[in-house]
Amino acid sequence: SDLAAEIHGLHILARHIEDHAHNTTRFLIMAREPDYQRRGKSGMMTTFVFQVRNIPAALYKAMGGFATNGVNMTKLESYMVDGSFSATQFYADIEGHPDDPNVRLALEELDYFTSTMSILGVYPADPTRR
Repeated sequence: SDLAAEIHGLHILARHIEDHAHNTTRFLIMAREPDYQRRGKSGMMTTFVFQVRNIPAALYKAMGGFATNGVNMTKLESYMVDGSFSATQFYADIEGHPDDPNVRLALEELDYFTSTMSILGVYPADPTRR
């Protein structure tokens, strides 16, 4: 977006490439050290990737911790790993911060059923999400 380019000093390669007017572009800003002090007035979001173990009902079991702990998952996308049907990576967004007790418990349960899990970012939720 024009705003993201302006804020971060980036050069825009092409404008208006969306195929739908309501598309939303998201950016990931990486830092060497996490900023634990930053909290949003409209809540927090956590984005992470994970791979479930290759066992029956692994995804179902992995998602159970979010339901039982009252954590809302707003996005879940799947991707094949190395073009194989035997391994799938998931990209997810949840409402909340990993330090929140219910999110911590949900992520602990997720960890039990996954072979890998990495948090990509924790950031203030946009007020338009409410």
